Amino acid sequence: MATRRIDSRNRGPRRPVGRVKKIPSVPRTDAAPNRRLQDLTERIDIVLPEVTARVAALEHLLLELKVCTMADLRRAREFVRLQEA
Repeated sequence: MATRRIDSRNRGPRRPVGRVKKIPSVPRTDAAPNRRLQDLTERIDIVLPEVTARVAALEHLLLELKVCTMADLRRAREFVRLQEA
């Protein structure tokens, strides 16, 4: 009986002997909060001028309709600054 020759092309891919050691990956915990902070900063930069313009328009309307005086607006701004501090 003839012996069968094993052809290397018919074999599956070679597997390493023993356990393959994985290189520990560096956790990317810094990337997500930084990206989120960047997105929030960008949104604020877009929204802030719009809010400022609306406040200025309201102040103008209050003065035009004589609902309050310029001194009242100054006191209100000062009050807000004190609350922020």
